[in-house]
Amino acid sequence: MVFLQRSRPANPRKRPSPPPEAEPPGPTGADPAGPSAAVDAAAALLADAGCTLLVPPHQAPPLPSPHAFAARLGRALSADHSAAPRLLAGVAAFAAASPARLRQLLLPAAPHAPSLARALLSVPALQPGLLALLLEKLPEHFDDGGGGALDGLPLQDDVGRLIVSQFRWLDFLADADAFVEKLVEVLSVAPPRLKKEIIGSLPEIVGDQSHAAVVVALEKLLQEDSEVVVAVLDVLSDLNLNEELQEQAVTIAISCIRTIAPDQMPHLLRFLLLSATPANAGRIILQIREQLRFVGVVDPWAARSKKLKGKASANSTDGAILDTLRSGLRFKNMLCEAFLKELKTVDHPKDHKVIDVWLIMLIYANGGALQKSAEKILKSKILRGCIRETLFDQCIRGNTELVKEHFMSFLSVSDYLLACKEEKAREFASYLFTALFEEFTDMYFRQELVGSLVAHIGSGVSYEVLSSLDIMISLTSNNSEELIPISSHITGILDYLESFHEDNLRKVYDIFCQLALAAGFNTGSGGSSVANELLMVVRKQVSNPDMKYRRMGIIGALRIVSTIAHVDANAAVNCSSYQQPNCEEALELLKMSVNSCKFVTLPLIFLYDELAALLESKVLHSAILEWVGDYVAEFDTPFLADLNNGELSEKHPYDGIEGELWMNLDGDVSPICVNIMPIASTMPQKSQPCLQILPSQFSLLTTIERLVNEGSLGGINALLGCPLHLPSTKHLDGAKWGNLSGLQKKAVCHSLYYAINWIRELLNAFSTQVASRVDNFSQKARDETAVKLLKRLRNLILLEGLLNAFLKNYPLSLPELRYLGDCSGSPSTSKFNLPKKMGEESMDGTSSNKRQKGCKDKAASEKGNPDDKINQPTILDAFKRAGVTVSQTTNKASSQLSSSGMMSKDIEQEANDPGELGLVDLMTAPVQLDMQRFKFRTLHTRCLSLLNYSDCQDSSCSSLETELPIYLYLLRDLHNKLDNLNPATKPFLSTSQPKCSHVHCHDNTQEFLDKIQPLFSVLRKHLDGAISMIRDESESCTDNWSSHSSSASNPDIPYVVVSKSSIATAVCKEILGCYRKLVAIPDLLNQPNMSGLKQLLQTLQPTENFDDILSEFQPSLAPSNVDYLYCGACKMFEDIMDPVCSFSYLLSSDVLITMQSIVNSVVVLLDESGESNQKKIQIGCFKAIIPFLRKRLGQSAHKLLTADQPSEHAENGWQGKGDLIQKILQIYLRNSESTSDLLCELCKALTQHEENTGTLNKTIKQALKARALPERGSIDTILEEIQKSVEAFVYLIQMCKTHEKVSIHAMAVKHGGKYIDTFLKAFNLLETQFKEHNAIILKMLKELQKATRTIQTICSEAKGYKRTMITSKVPPAKRSLEKFLFQVKALLHNCSTEKKFWMGNLKHKDMHGHVVSSQVYGSVDDEDEQMETDSDTPADENDNTMDEDAAEGSNDVPMEEE
Repeated sequence: MVFLQRSRPANPRKRPSPPPEAEPPGPTGADPAGPSAAVDAAAALLADAGCTLLVPPHQAPPLPSPHAFAARLGRALSADHSAAPRLLAGVAAFAAASPARLRQLLLPAAPHAPSLARALLSVPALQPGLLALLLEKLPEHFDDGGGGALDGLPLQDDVGRLIVSQFRWLDFLADADAFVEKLVEVLSVAPPRLKKEIIGSLPEIVGDQSHAAVVVALEKLLQEDSEVVVAVLDVLSDLNLNEELQEQAVTIAISCIRTIAPDQMPHLLRFLLLSATPANAGRIILQIREQLRFVGVVDPWAARSKKLKGKASANSTDGAILDTLRSGLRFKNMLCEAFLKELKTVDHPKDHKVIDVWLIMLIYANGGALQKSAEKILKSKILRGCIRETLFDQCIRGNTELVKEHFMSFLSVSDYLLACKEEKAREFASYLFTALFEEFTDMYFRQELVGSLVAHIGSGVSYEVLSSLDIMISLTSNNSEELIPISSHITGILDYLESFHEDNLRKVYDIFCQLALAAGFNTGSGGSSVANELLMVVRKQVSNPDMKYRRMGIIGALRIVSTIAHVDANAAVNCSSYQQPNCEEALELLKMSVNSCKFVTLPLIFLYDELAALLESKVLHSAILEWVGDYVAEFDTPFLADLNNGELSEKHPYDGIEGELWMNLDGDVSPICVNIMPIASTMPQKSQPCLQILPSQFSLLTTIERLVNEGSLGGINALLGCPLHLPSTKHLDGAKWGNLSGLQKKAVCHSLYYAINWIRELLNAFSTQVASRVDNFSQKARDETAVKLLKRLRNLILLEGLLNAFLKNYPLSLPELRYLGDCSGSPSTSKFNLPKKMGEESMDGTSSNKRQKGCKDKAASEKGNPDDKINQPTILDAFKRAGVTVSQTTNKASSQLSSSGMMSKDIEQEANDPGELGLVDLMTAPVQLDMQRFKFRTLHTRCLSLLNYSDCQDSSCSSLETELPIYLYLLRDLHNKLDNLNPATKPFLSTSQPKCSHVHCHDNTQEFLDKIQPLFSVLRKHLDGAISMIRDESESCTDNWSSHSSSASNPDIPYVVVSKSSIATAVCKEILGCYRKLVAIPDLLNQPNMSGLKQLLQTLQPTENFDDILSEFQPSLAPSNVDYLYCGACKMFEDIMDPVCSFSYLLSSDVLITMQSIVNSVVVLLDESGESNQKKIQIGCFKAIIPFLRKRLGQSAHKLLTADQPSEHAENGWQGKGDLIQKILQIYLRNSESTSDLLCELCKALTQHEENTGTLNKTIKQALKARALPERGSIDTILEEIQKSVEAFVYLIQMCKTHEKVSIHAMAVKHGGKYIDTFLKAFNLLETQFKEHNAIILKMLKELQKATRTIQTICSEAKGYKRTMITSKVPPAKRSLEKFLFQVKALLHNCSTEKKFWMGNLKHKDMHGHVVSSQVYGSVDDEDEQMETDSDTPADENDNTMDEDAAEGSNDVPMEEE
C-alpha cells in the first residue's frame, strides 16, 4: 500500500520524466524476494520470447513481431507446463508493484503496435488468467481521473479505460462464458461513465456465442440503472442477434418506453423502428401508440388565447421524436402498413391519441400508395367521429415551430378533406384551415393557405366551392385586417365569377366587401386598392350588355350597398360624419344599377327581386329606404286605372278584343283596377316589358311599405280586392276562341298569364299580414284579409285552368317573370330553347303547318310504328335540353292524359282545329302550365299558412269539401318546394327530376323546416278529412264550388267544372308525397332537428291506442321516444290502407310507399346516430324496431297484392300497372321473412297474371341479389333455400314457352345469365357438401338444366329471327352458361361421379319441344324484324344450333349478397 500511495502523485495532467529513484531504493529491506523472484522469472520467460519486461517505468516493454512473439511464447509454455503459472504470477507481481508498471503492460511501445498485455492475451495458455487479473485490477481504478475522457483525462493516463481497451477485438476467447460472467459482475459496480464505456465496447469484446448472456445481463442492468438506456440500445443494435434474441431485445426496449427520459426517447424509437420486422412491426406500433407521450403537448384553449404560441420548438424533444419517426417510416412501408392496420381496429374516439394524427401526417408526407390509404383512413375516422378536432388542436395550437416543418402536409390533408363529398369531412377541413390560419402568422404560410382556398373555389365542384367560400367568409369576417396584406391573392377568385351561381356570387362579393370595409370604403380620402378594384369591377359588370355579366354586377352592387349602408337595429338613424360618405357611395351605386337596367326587362326584374330580398334581410340606412320608396311610388301610373262606381270609365275593344272587370272582391267601392288587358293588347315591344316587371316591382313596393309602416300593408290594401281588367268571357267560348287571330289568342293568353302572376304576388305580399303578427293590424282585419286571400286562390285556380286549356289548344311560349340564368344552363333564358312552333305564327294567326303536315303523313307512311323513327322534338324534350325539368304532377298527368307529351306536330294540328275547347276540369293537374311553371313568380313559404284558414260560412255543406280545391293548390306548391329542397331524393313512383327554381327566396333548409313545422298538424287534418270523404263516399253539394266561386267574383264560364270525385284522391296523394319528401330530408334527421322530427311523427299517430301490437318489445317503448312514434306512424298508414284499398289501387300503393319511406327514415336515422348505444338512447330509438317495421310493411304489401283491384273507371284509365306491381312486389319480398318460399308461391300462381311476367322477372333478379346467406343454420337449411330459388327461377324461364313477347324473352336471357353467374359462387359450398347431400345437389342441377336449355333455345331463335333486342344480351348469357357447364363437370369429376355427367349435341327443337328438321330459318322481312319491342309473333320455327349442353346442373347462390 505504501508503494501505491507513493505512486499516486505520478499521474499529473502533464507528467514529467520519471526521477531515477522511481524504483524502491531498498528492495532488500522490504523482503522482496518473493515478488522480485516471480518478476524475474517472468522477465526471463519473456526475454526468451524476445520481449524485455524490466524497462524504465515511463516506457512500454518493446515487442518484436506480435505474432512471432506469441508463437514463440506459446511453444515455450507448452514445453513446460509450469511456465504459464510462473509467468502469470510474475506479471501479476509486476502489475502490483505500482500503477506505472500496470500502465507499462497496457500501453503500446509504438503507435500502431499492440501492448504487452494484448500480446499475452493472444497466447491461449495465458489468456484466462490474464483476463481475470485485468478484471480484478479494474475496480482499483474506477476513480482515476474523476470520470475519464469526458473530464479531460487522456486515454493513456486512464488505467480503467486502458484495461477495457485490451479486451477489444481479441482473436479468440478461451473461456468466453467465464469471462462474460466476470465482466458483467464488474460492470454492475462500475461508475456510470466507465459503465457506458464498457457497454459500448461489448460488441467488440464478446463473440456471437455469448450474445444471449449479454442480452440477459443488459436487461438486468436496465432494471437497475435506467441511465444507460442509450448505451444499451446502441449495443443491442450492434450485436449480431438471432431472431429470438432480437425479439428479446425489442421486448427490452419496449419495456423502457414509459420509464425512459424524454430526451432519450428518440434513441429508443430509432432502435425500435430499425429492429422492426414483418413479425413484430404490429407489436412495436401498438406499444408506441399506447405508451408514447408527447411531452410538449399544450392546452389547446390556452394556445388559442395566444399565451403559449410558438412555445414548442422544432429542436425540442417532440421535434426530435417526430424526426425519428419520419426517418423510421420513410423507407419501411411495413411499419406504415402496420400502423394503418392498427388504426383501423381502433373504434372509440377516446382510444385515439395525438400520436395517431402525427403518424398519419408522416405517412401522408411520404407519398406513394400509402398516402391514399392514409387519406381514406383519416376520412373514415372523421366521418365516424373517431378523430375529432381536439386531437388536431393538440397538434397545432401552441406548436407553431413543431408544425412548421409539416405545414404542407397539414395543408394537403385539409385540401383532400375539403374536396370530399361528405359534409362532415368538409366541416373538418374548415376547422383545419381556420386553425392553421390563426396559428401561423407568417405571410408565407398564409399565402399558401389562401392560395389553396382560391384553387378550391375555382374547382367547379359545387359542394367544394360552397365549403371553400364559407371558409373564406369566416376568415374575412374574423380576420379581415390580417388578410388585407395578401388581398392580391384573394382577387384570384374574380377569375371564376362566370362559373358561380347566384348564392355563390353573393358569398364572393361578401368576401370582398368585408375586405374593402376593413381597408376603408371611403375612396374620397385615399381609399384602398381592394375597394377601388371591387367598385371598378362591379361598375363594368352592371354596364355590360351581356345578361350574364350584368347579373354579376347587380349582385355585387347590392352586396356592396348592404355592406356599407347597413346599420344596426340599435344604432341611430342618421349616419355619423364618418359614415356619411359611405351612404352616399352606396346610394350612388344603387342609382347607377337601376339606371343601367331601366330599359332591359330581365335585369330589371332581377334587380327588383334582389333588392326586395336585401331589404327584408338587412336594415339599411334611411337614405336608401327613402330613395327606393320614392322610386317605386310611380307604380300606379302605368299599371292601375281609375273606376267610377266600380265600373270602367271607358269601354272599347283592344285589338278587336273587348275587356271587362274580373274578380272584383271590393264591389262598387273599389276605386281602381289592374290594367292588364289594355297593356297586353298593344304592341309587344312597348307593353310586354312593362307587364313583365309588374310582379317584381309590386314585390319591391310591398317590401318598402312593410318596412316603413312597421309591417302593415294598410296603405295599399285596396290592391288586394281591386278587380282585374281582362278579356271578356264571351271571347273564351270554344267556337269564338277558334275564330280569334293568332295575335288575339296571344293577347288573351298573356293577359291571363299576367293576371295569374299578379295574384301570386298578392298572396306573397298580404300573406305576411296573416302568417305573422303585425302590431298595428287588428285580428278582424287579419281575418278579413285571410278570407280575401282564399278568394284570390279560387281566382288563381280558375285562371290557371283556363290558361292551361288555351295553351293545350294554342301552344305558346310564355314570357319570363323572374330571372332563370342558373336554371337554364345558359347565360340568358330570354331565348329559351323551345320548339320553334310554340311561339311563332303568321300574322293572321294561322300557323303554316302544311309542310309539317305533309312531312308527318310521309313519315307515317314509311313506318307503321312511329316509335322506331326519330320523333320531332316535343315541348318536354326542349325543356330537358335546356336543363329544365318538369314537375312531378306534370309527369303523373302526362301518363294519364293522351294529350300530354304529344309531339309538336300533333300540337300544331290541334292548334289549327277551330273546334271547341271541351270541358276544363280545374282539379286536373295543369300539364301545359307545369311545363312552363319555372317562368312563374314563386309563391313564398308563408303563403302555405293559408292551409290553416277557411272561408266556408255555409253550414249546409262540408267546409272541407268546399275548400279542398284551395288546399290542393297549396299542397301541390308545398310538394314542389320539397322536391327542390331535397333534389337528391328520387320519387318512387315518378321519374321526374327536381326542378331548378328559387322556391324558397334564398331560404336554406333549416329556415324552410322552421317555417313549415306549424303545417305538420294541418297536413294530418286535411289527410284525415280526405280519407273521411273517401270512406263515406258521400255526394257533395253540387253547387259548392260554383257558389264559392261566385263569392270570389269568378266569371261564370259554362265549360269549367270541378271533378269532385278526384279531389279527395288528389289531396291524399299530395299529402302522402309531402310526407315522403319530409322524412327523406337529411337535415330533419340530425340531432339538432330531432324536435322537428318528433313533431312530424306526433302528427302521424293513430287515433286509437296501439300498445298491444308493441307488446313484443321488452322493455316497452316509451311514448315520448322516436321509436314509439315511428311505430305509431306505420300503424296510422296501415289503418288508412283499408278504406283506400277498395277505392283506388294507385292511392293505396302511395300509402304503402309512404310506409316504406318511414322505414327507410328509421334506418338512416340509426346509421347516422349509430356511433354508440348512448347516441341511440339520446334520440330514443333502437334498432330492434327495424325488423318489426319491416314485418308490418311486408304484411301491408301482401294485403295490397291480394286485394281486389278497383274498376278501371275509378283509376281514370290506369296505365303502367305492371311497373307499379313490380315496386309493390319488391317491397313485399324485401320485407318478408322467407323470400324463397314467397318466390315459389308467386311463380306458381303467375299463370293467372300473364301481364306481370316480365315485371316479376326483374323482381326475382333484384330480390335474389339483395338477399344474403343465413348467418346461422344448418347446411340443410341453406341447400333448401337454394333449391327453392332454383325452382322459382325455372318456373320463370319456362313461362317463356307460353309467353312469346320479345321483351319477356329478352329479360329471360339477360337476368338468366346473371342468375347463373350468381349461382356459380356456390360451387365451393356444393363441392364440400356433395358427399353428404349429393341427392339434393343433383336434383338441383337437373332442375336448373331445364332453364338453361330454354335459355339456349331462346338465344338461338333470336339469332335466327334477328331479334336484336335479345341478341345484344346473348354473348354474356352464353359465357355464363359455358362457365356453368364446365363448373358442373369439374364438380362431378372431383366428387368421383363422372358417370352422372356426359356431354353431347342437343337436337334442334323449338320452344314447344318440336324437332326442327332444318337449320335454315325462313326468310324474315325487314319490317317484321323491326317490331321486336312489342312483337307478338310466335316463335314457331326454331332451329337452335346449341353446340354443347350437358346434363347441366346449374347452381346459383341466391342467398349470397354481392
